[in-house]
Amino acid sequence: MTIMVKNILTVVYIIVCVALIILATVQAKDSQGASGAITGSTTNNFYEKNKGRTKEGALKKATIFLGILFAIGSVGLSFLYLM
Repeated sequence: MTIMVKNILTVVYIIVCVALIILATVQAKDSQGASGAITGSTTNNFYEKNKGRTKEGALKKATIFLGILFAIGSVGLSFLYLM
């Protein structure tokens, strides 16, 4: 039973990893760079306020969600394989 659970979780983990790689490469790069981080320049316009509703915002949310799943899966699988 535990071997089947390990195999299923490993396959799910691999799918999460591949999806995370694809989403990270599809996303557009933020153009602020180091100067934006130093000066903290943010524009307060309609697009910035509603950025989460755009395609880029959805990709960012999905990437964050998959990153959290990746971290939880890493810890979970390490505990499973240590037992």
